[in-house]
Order: sequence, then C-alpha cells, then structure tokens
Amino acid sequence: MQLRHIYILFLSMLVFAFSQCNSSPEQDHITELTKSWEKAVPHQEIPEGLVSLKSKDCGVCHQDHYKEWLFSTHSHAWTDVQFQGEIAKETSPFMCINCHIPLQNQQEYIISGLYGGDIYKPVKKKNPNFDLELQQEGINCASCHVRHNAVIGPTGTDKAPHKTLKDAKHLSEELCISCHNAVDVVTPQLACSFESGDEWKVSGFPQKDSNCISCHMPVIERSIVPGYPKRKSHYHYFAGSGIPKVAGIETKMLIGIDIQPRIIYPSYKLQDSAKFALSIKNSFAGHRVPTGDPERFIIIAFETLSLDSAVLDRKEYRIGEHWEWHPVAKKVSDNNLDPGEERIYTYSYLNKNTDNKLLHIEVSKHRTTPEHIEYNKLPKDYPAQITIYDKYFPFKVE
Repeated sequence: MQLRHIYILFLSMLVFAFSQCNSSPEQDHITELTKSWEKAVPHQEIPEGLVSLKSKDCGVCHQDHYKEWLFSTHSHAWTDVQFQGEIAKETSPFMCINCHIPLQNQQEYIISGLYGGDIYKPVKKKNPNFDLELQQEGINCASCHVRHNAVIGPTGTDKAPHKTLKDAKHLSEELCISCHNAVDVVTPQLACSFESGDEWKVSGFPQKDSNCISCHMPVIERSIVPGYPKRKSHYHYFAGSGIPKVAGIETKMLIGIDIQPRIIYPSYKLQDSAKFALSIKNSFAGHRVPTGDPERFIIIAFETLSLDSAVLDRKEYRIGEHWEWHPVAKKVSDNNLDPGEERIYTYSYLNKNTDNKLLHIEVSKHRTTPEHIEYNKLPKDYPAQITIYDKYFPFKVE
C-alpha cells in the first residue's frame, strides 16, 4: 500500500515538472485590457419584446431609421473590403475589430486579456453566443441602443412593445468618441491616430452646445413608428465624408468646408500670367478636416484646358497628413484645416498664344491612395474618392 502511494506521488511530481517545462513566462502573466477600444461591449441578452439584436428586425417597426442606417458607412463597417484587407494582415491586432463590430455577440472569440501584455497573444476562447448574421451588420442599432437587457432611448417610454430605458448620457457624444477618438502607439510600427474627439473638445463647439450628434444626426420631427404621433427624432444616415464603402451605394455627405473662387477674371493679355485663387474654409466642422483615419486627404487641382479639353497645365495642392510606418510609425507632416481656418490656394498660367482657354478647378476627397488600393488588392470599382467641387471658368487671351 505504501509503495502504491509513493508511485502515485512520483507520477504527480512528473506531471507537475512536465507542465512547468512547457509553460512560458508570458503564459504565467496575463495583462488586463484597460483601454476602451481593447474591449468589446459585453454580451447582451435580447431585451424582452424583441426577437433579435439585428437591425433588420428593428426596421420592421422603426422603418425610417433602418432605411437611413442602410445608407450609412456604419452599416458597412465590417464588410468594407478595405477594412477586411487591413485586418487580414499579420500586423493587425485583435482590438481593431472592436469599433467595427462592437458587440461581443458579433465576435467569434471572447478576449479576456493578453499573455505577457503582448497584443499578438490575446487570451481568447470561442464565443458560444457568436452570431454570424449579426456580425455582418457592423455598427448596428444594438451597438448603440442595447444595454442591460433593454433598449436605451431618449425618452424611456413605457409605450414601446419592448423594455426601454432612458439614458441621455449613454447616447451622448461620449458614445461616439469611444470609437472616434482612439489614440495610441500599439507597437513601434503600429499607431492609432483617430483624434476627432480631442479636436472637437478644443474647437469651441462644446461651448456652443454643438456636438457629434447635433451635426451628424440632425433633428427631424417624425413618427418613430408608423401610426405614432410625431416627435423629435434624429436622422440615422450618420452623414460624414460622403465617400461610400460599397460601389453603387450613395452615402450622405456632411458639408464641413466652404469653397469659394476668389480671383477669376474673364480675360488676360498675351504673355501675361492668368491668375486665379480659391478659398477653402473649415466653416462648419467641429473638428479638423479631414479627420479620423490618417490616410484621408483632400486634393485641390487647377488645370488650364484648351477648348477641346486638352490639358495644357496642372497644379495640385494636398490637405492631409503624411505618415511613415517603417521602421517606426511617425507623423511626418500635418496640414489639416483647423475649425474656422481659411486658406487661399493660388494658380497662374502664362499665356503664350491667343487661343481662348478654360480654367478647371476640382476639389476631391480621398479615403486612401492608389498605392494602398493596389497593395490591399481592392477591386477596381472600390469607391476611394468623391469630387465635392467641379467648376469650369472660360477666359480669353487678347
């Protein structure tokens, strides 16, 4: 009997020793997730009175809201092919998805920490409540409106067929900023630089009681559900840059900048330089323009054309940031427009003959560069830019 106990003890010691040999220091130490964008919204049960957390089911009653959301970039936050190209890279860490599919219900794995603080070694397990169809909706109704097994609304009405709670603080700009203000150096080669919230805080707009919602979700009087009395509501297009994420789908653009010609003369002398000027002012945005993704930029292009549309001369200006990503991520330059800032862009063309000509001025917004489109193997019809100003001005040469 004594020998049997000794044998069992010996086996136990061998098992313990083997487990110690196969463990690593980082697996012995688990770092907690502390930043908002590192964590998904915890699992949400379906509130009483609802059939699911899917927007398409919310849209059965909230028809206008649902139709507007379908045209928003929020609805394509997960399916956007550019984003899918980015997260497919080996350098893409787990937390990038938390702003694109915020609900834990939408995520295949539950992340509870990091082995040794390494973002590429998350502590994860299969999510038993993962909903693939819900995942495809990206930032959906429940992303903002479902918490604590209830629908969060501005009134907390007891007339709704589902459980409703009133929480104006939750539905304030703080919710928007939780994703639209992610600033962190994740690794030496990877940095998050989404600073719209910080830009808004120093813009003077908070003192005017103007926030994300008052600009990007304008007020409208309407029935929340067909047949109900009209009351104050908000558009759910989430209007922004106006650049869609899917070819063929138009999104709502929020006009942030004012573009005005400043010097446009109808005639010039031979051998004189035709001179033109364009004013661009960040008149309406409560943040810098462009904002958000550091790859966004604006191009101001001046062209002199012959009357048969041949390009005789061209000059471009660029508004945006320049980054170096290797060997260390760093911002090289930044000439984004501050709130209220106005700039004058000038152009001149030397008239060497008496042919009449056209001045063409085009201002365009860009999500990314042609080089990045090619690198990420995006389809040729991927909507990476839109034109927001396109004017022709004829001029004579005497």
